[in-house]
Formats: sequence, structure tokens, C-alpha cells
Amino acid sequence: MDSTPHGAAVTAAGFGLKGPRGWAFRNIDLAARPGSLIAVQGPSGSGRTCLLLALTGRMKPAEGTAEVGGLPLPKKMAAVRAVSALAHVPGVSELDPALTVGEHLRERALLQGRFGGSLRALLRPRRERRAEARALVDGALEAAGLDPESLPKGIRTSVRDLERLEALRLSVALALVGRPRLLAVDDTDLKLSDEERAAAWAMLRGLAAAGTTVLAVCSEPPEGGKNLGEDLVLVRTGDRPAPASGKAAPTALVAPADTADAAGPEGTADTAGPEGTADAAVEGDARPAADGPGGRAEGHDDEEGAADAFAETGRA
Repeated sequence: MDSTPHGAAVTAAGFGLKGPRGWAFRNIDLAARPGSLIAVQGPSGSGRTCLLLALTGRMKPAEGTAEVGGLPLPKKMAAVRAVSALAHVPGVSELDPALTVGEHLRERALLQGRFGGSLRALLRPRRERRAEARALVDGALEAAGLDPESLPKGIRTSVRDLERLEALRLSVALALVGRPRLLAVDDTDLKLSDEERAAAWAMLRGLAAAGTTVLAVCSEPPEGGKNLGEDLVLVRTGDRPAPASGKAAPTALVAPADTADAAGPEGTADTAGPEGTADAAVEGDARPAADGPGGRAEGHDDEEGAADAFAETGRA
């Protein structure tokens, strides 16, 4: 593994994923240093989400090589899942519209306390665990640019009442609670106005500048292209889905603004999910806390004191 303290380097060579209807994507080459912003651009159905899931260890590639933080894919898929987190991925890490912002944050803190730490951490005094849970959530909210006090009902605002950009920020904040080295965000600019799109990219650029490697799927790249900085890597997927005959989709183009030297491990896998789908072959996550509230955390009212961090501060 590489020795970088936080962000994960991401590299790929001839990377491809094939499903029953053909290639979701193929011939992906990229090299991104830790703390880079990787923008995956392409139309819907071009394999963007599949590439995101493959690079985070959730889908098994069919050809080529890739590494995340020095961990080879597909050999170390579980380890890659442990250092990455998903945000805003339909069908995988969606927000529950019936829950409030506070309930999402409380649940995420409970999961992080149960699955995201060491056994030694679980044995610490409850007061210390409460303080750590609160600090994690506060830091994640600040990094995502979401101020609960600015919401219509504060922390008790339902997800269904959030604006599109606010929901994106909440999803990113939930993913950041796990302190991932690689943050993957799907549909970054979907249904956002120009002003909201600029704000979303500013948030992601800020996360990358702080050291977290960010992989963001979009229909349009950030404004300014390469002028955004030397650590912007632009990956373009094909302009149409793979045909039913199984012929390869158009070769993906990669235009890194700056790249790092990398060489992926040998070895490929032979199974993958169908083209253009996000959830057909998603691997089980070794860390249930990594991808936000995919399922409810039931029966953990006293879980490591994390819930108290919100109850005592008016956040539950």
C-alpha cells in the first residue's frame, strides 16, 4: 500500500467491465494522485456509474488493471471498499425521504461507532466516544457545506423537504463520517442550476484540496476545465451504451490535467454487472457504515454512546 496519510492514489490501465448486454466501459486509463478531483463525464447509460462502482470495489472488472491507494483490483476489492465511501448513488446509497436530517446523522454515527473503529476504541469511556461521534459529524457537515440551522426545521427537516443541492451535501456529509480516502459521488450535477452546479463543484474541490481523493460522475465537467488546478483528472465515457450484440462500446477517453506514475497489477476477473446499471452486481460492503443509510440501524439505542452525542445537543 502507499504511505500517503489520507487521500488514495487512483490508477487504471485498460480497465473495463462487461455485462450480459456488452461492455459497460472499456479501455479506461487514468492516473490520479492523492487529493485529486476525478471528474467522470458522459451521458446517462455510458457506464459512468459502473466505472464509479468498479473503482470503489463494488463491481468486478472484466479486463485491465487498477489500484486504489496501492490496493489492486479486483484482488483487493474488500480492502478498497474499506477505504472508500459512496454518496448520492441511486439504489446503493440513497437518502431515505421519510427520515429527518438528524435521524440520518444519528444512524450514520451509530454505524460508524459499531463498525468503523477498532475493538480498543469500543472499550473507551462513553464520554470519549460521544465526543468523537459529535466531532466526526460536525466535521463532515462543515466539509460538505451543510449548516443544519439554515434548514427550514433545522436538524428535524425531512429529507423530502431538502433542496437538491442540500440533499447532495447531506449525502456527502454522511459518507465523510467514515473518513474515507476515496469519496465517490454519483450524478453530481443532475438537475442543478448553473449556480448550484458551481457550488457543488466548489464543495468537491474543497474536499480534494483538504486531502480526500474525490471521484465525481457528471454530465458536464467543472467550469474552467484544466484551469481548475493541476490535480483535476477528466475521464470521458462512451457516448452510447454497448449494443446488445456484445460489441464493445466506444473507447473511453482520458484527459488528465496532471498524472502520477503508476503501474497496475496483473490479473483480471471474468464476471461483472450489466452495462449501464449501478446495482446489478454490487459487491457486499465489508463496512456497512461506509455507504450511508442503506438499511436501518435497529436495536442500537445504547450503541457506544453515539446517539447521546445528538440527544444532548438537540440533534436527535
